[in-house]
Amino acid sequence: MRPEILFPLFAPVTALPGVGPRTAKLIESLAGPHVVDLCWHLPSGLIDRRYAPKIADAEPDRVATLTLRVGQHLAPRNPRQPYRIACHDDTGEVTLVFFHAKADYLSKILPEGEVRVVSGRLEVFGGRLQMSHPDHIGRLEELRSLKRVEPVYPLTAGLTLKPLGKAVRGALERAPAPAEWLDPAFCAREGWPDWRTALGAAHAPRGPEDLDPLTPTRRRLAYDELLANQLALGLIRHHQRGQRGRAIRGDGRLCDRAMAALPFQLTASQRQAGAEISADMASQSRMLRLLQGDVGSGKTVVALMAMLSAVEAGFQAALMAPTEILARQHLHTIAPLAEAAGVGLELLTGRDKGKAREAALARLESGESGLAVGTHALFQKEVAFRDLALAVIDEQHRFGVHQRLTLAAKGPQGAKGRGAVDVLVMTATPIPRTLVLTSYGDMEVSRLTEKPAGRQPIDTRALPLDRLDEVIDGIARALDAGAQGGVPGSAPRGAKVYWVCPLVEESEASDLAAAEARHKSLSQRFGARVGLVHGRMRGKDKDAVMAAFAEGPIDLLVATTVIEVGVDVAAATVMVIEHAERFGLAQLHQLRGRVGRGAGKSTCLLLYQGPLGEAARARIHILRETDDGFRIAEEDLRLRGAGELLGTRQSGFPEFRLADLAVHDELLATARDDARLIIAKDPDLAGPRGAALRVLLYLFERDAAVKYLGSG
Repeated sequence: MRPEILFPLFAPVTALPGVGPRTAKLIESLAGPHVVDLCWHLPSGLIDRRYAPKIADAEPDRVATLTLRVGQHLAPRNPRQPYRIACHDDTGEVTLVFFHAKADYLSKILPEGEVRVVSGRLEVFGGRLQMSHPDHIGRLEELRSLKRVEPVYPLTAGLTLKPLGKAVRGALERAPAPAEWLDPAFCAREGWPDWRTALGAAHAPRGPEDLDPLTPTRRRLAYDELLANQLALGLIRHHQRGQRGRAIRGDGRLCDRAMAALPFQLTASQRQAGAEISADMASQSRMLRLLQGDVGSGKTVVALMAMLSAVEAGFQAALMAPTEILARQHLHTIAPLAEAAGVGLELLTGRDKGKAREAALARLESGESGLAVGTHALFQKEVAFRDLALAVIDEQHRFGVHQRLTLAAKGPQGAKGRGAVDVLVMTATPIPRTLVLTSYGDMEVSRLTEKPAGRQPIDTRALPLDRLDEVIDGIARALDAGAQGGVPGSAPRGAKVYWVCPLVEESEASDLAAAEARHKSLSQRFGARVGLVHGRMRGKDKDAVMAAFAEGPIDLLVATTVIEVGVDVAAATVMVIEHAERFGLAQLHQLRGRVGRGAGKSTCLLLYQGPLGEAARARIHILRETDDGFRIAEEDLRLRGAGELLGTRQSGFPEFRLADLAVHDELLATARDDARLIIAKDPDLAGPRGAALRVLLYLFERDAAVKYLGSG
């Protein structure tokens, strides 16, 4: 249970003064539903209200805090005219200006003849000093509280700084002073204050330098968040490693048959990854391993060899993909190799129904089929394996860390309950080192760093969208004749072309070309040779279009990013990405990897809407410069930040509120070492520091890890 000391922070934001249902809804959409979420909503700027001159000395175009006597209210005859209030001090005059004002309200807060303190930006209009809509109006006794450096917070439509600032101050008043969970010597060496002091200081910047993420206060808060992340993953890893696995040692006969059916030799890194996986499977501890490979590096074959080893040892193995397209793509790769090895293979997706599904389920339950490929339908309650020993999960970031843990716990334990299921996670999305630590810190990591022999380099070009007609003419030549001089590096006869658009349908709020509109315009030129696939289509309709593109009459496939991962059409040699400036760098790399899979020379055309911003220009430059996915991933993290990596917020990566992985990466490495040391010394967090660390885990909502602790 959450420690009582944290109860005030996990109250709803409506518990704060001045926060009613309407404001609460806005705060929830901006920061989150709990008081603690406002503590993590740090200032992004500041307004210095300490400048408090007499009127005669006041400088225009500055924020000033003035002590004034209120003079005459000058209500306008025309409601479209501003409401003016003449004010003065003993050195001069200033006019307060309000548009769409309510006279009774202004008379109440600025009564004639009274002294008031106002703060806002001064300006000169018609030769006279004025202040439009002061930010603050208060009594003389409030001068000290108004004459300060005011933090400026990121806002959302409908929520202004004044009520948000008041809510944040209310949240900070509820923040407790917990026992220190960091090593005192480490804090002293870094010059860090305690958590409560650091939080207060982060919300009270005295100057622009205090907004820097590398200040001691912000580094302290970032480290707390990173330590909570690393400690949670470490505890989960410690617990799962402690679960009894089972030694899975194949004799190689099925793998040898599958290898003989392969049209190529494995690369050195495929063999190395295979050896690491085999060693894990052969140990008594449960395997938890991440297999990272760039686009087209041959992860599926490595995974299949591990799956066949499980079957050789008398067990079963399953491969789960996030989408039906990807599941069927894996089936297409695996089926001929499984057939060569003489192993039964089943496909299970949410779409499979009736007798065929029942028969497949029966073959898995009896053990007649050793292998299964599918979507998360594989792990529904009615799916029973005779003895599942290995679960392979593809494109993990589409599922999320918590789903991986839940799935690992739900995986069938085998008919005789002889040990937990080994887990191999694959991703074709190169992940920067820092994100591997934050998202996969509970796993060992294998990397495939080579491309299979025969993979063609891809000629990547960037063109402005106003050359669209030239591109379409070039594609016509590439499709029809394969003549040189059309699309740069034009394709041979029978080539296939991808055309990727960012949206499914036209939106008034967006000028992005929609897939449906582009399909319609290209169909006018190329007729039935143009297909369309997007995420809103029914599964069987998507499959039919993909099959027609791979083997049939469709030569030009207009698509959204649904084709980003796993789709493998060897004849595809041209990739057109429209509005390339709107995509993330790693996502562009993923899309580019859909071509260059056959013998033909391949081209990727990045169509952009000019003028390009600095970040978009950098992304396109890097993409043209290299096809190393791991370097691209690091650059993407540097350019975009972890939250926006891959072009969207991916569920599998934790969203940090205080830590910025682009600048706090060395803190992450320290937090990982600290977490390992803590778990080695006190795996149940039962000691004095352990008790404080439990509070830290709950503070950052890493509750899932606490259940693995003993009662301490």
